[in-house]
Amino acid sequence: MIPFSPPRIDDKICNEVVAALKSGWITTGPRTKLFEKKITEYCGNKNTLCLNSATAGLEIMLRWFGVGQGDEVILPAYTYSATANVIIHCGAIPVFVDVNANDFNISVTEIEKAITSKTKVIMPVDFGGLPCDYREINALAVKYKNKFNAINDIQKTLGRILILSDAAHSFGASDNGKKTGSLTDVSVFSFHAVKNLTTAEGGAVALNLPEPFDNEQIYKQLCIKTLHGQNKDALAKTQKGNWKYDIVEAGYKCNMTDLTASIGLIEIERYDNDTLIKRKHIVNTYTNLLKNDARFELPIFETQTKISCYHLYPLRIKNITEQQRDVIMQHIFDADVSVNVHFIPVPATSFYKSLGYDVMNYKITCDNFSREISLPIFYDLADEQIKTVVNAVINAVNKVC
Repeated sequence: MIPFSPPRIDDKICNEVVAALKSGWITTGPRTKLFEKKITEYCGNKNTLCLNSATAGLEIMLRWFGVGQGDEVILPAYTYSATANVIIHCGAIPVFVDVNANDFNISVTEIEKAITSKTKVIMPVDFGGLPCDYREINALAVKYKNKFNAINDIQKTLGRILILSDAAHSFGASDNGKKTGSLTDVSVFSFHAVKNLTTAEGGAVALNLPEPFDNEQIYKQLCIKTLHGQNKDALAKTQKGNWKYDIVEAGYKCNMTDLTASIGLIEIERYDNDTLIKRKHIVNTYTNLLKNDARFELPIFETQTKISCYHLYPLRIKNITEQQRDVIMQHIFDADVSVNVHFIPVPATSFYKSLGYDVMNYKITCDNFSREISLPIFYDLADEQIKTVVNAVINAVNKVC
């Protein structure tokens, strides 16, 4: 069976994890702090906080900004549930909008239609690793700043809608030569096991807030907020006589450990000169094998200004129904090839339907979902396996269409 997206676990990873274990420091410590610095250097943002998941990072930033009851947060209907769930956790209202027909990313036109005086945050999602249209989205926040209703000091200081990027897929992608993490106010990465760069579980908040915000000071505040509201972490308390701490707020528990950060340190070291090169080769091979078949709509990985990080290969098949797509997938599975769908649109899921959302209000989202099949991408995927995947897809489509 060709798997879908197993992590790359080799001797370099294993040796670094063992070194972390033998160091005697396995929770948040020197490796986590070093990983944060490496991310900041790589992305070109101002400060970075590593956490146990991207989901935690998104929710912490909503809470930091004071998002709560009655506030609205705009997001794409085409995303994973985590993007919407964190809004619900804060007591706010998810405002879903449709996506672009060509690249799965949130539509700037639809965002603009959805902005009201209750809008506090826009949460674009970099689907499959391709950055959203951040210059246009950032401009919308400025354009509608007079409509923004600030209710706390942080919101008054920003004076406009916060752009909080769900960059779970897009670590290493770029627009106009700038890496994700530095394209807008705040970006949140995922390092889950299936991501290009993994820490097994984990995520990071890339702070890039404009002046007069002090991103270093915000980083320190977030360290407290994400560790029970305790004003000293375990590393600080190891200093002689520095055991005494205080609880300054009812915080959360979502810190990254040095064990997981140790994986990330190896991953980021070889990311550009190895991981991304291999992933680009895989997507280019898929494209070359599929491009002459008019039944397939191929994904976009580069534009005039953007370069993807090649996280997904979201293939769309023209003129099929959702039911046909599912049958095609079953034939592919029967050929011992693992494929997936990204994603079941959030308004189509039971919980969000119970809140009154109707996925049929998002026509492009529905169309993309009904025709999409994600093909395997992982570091050890060989060229012969890629050909096997493509043959399985073509044979399955031949049987159904």
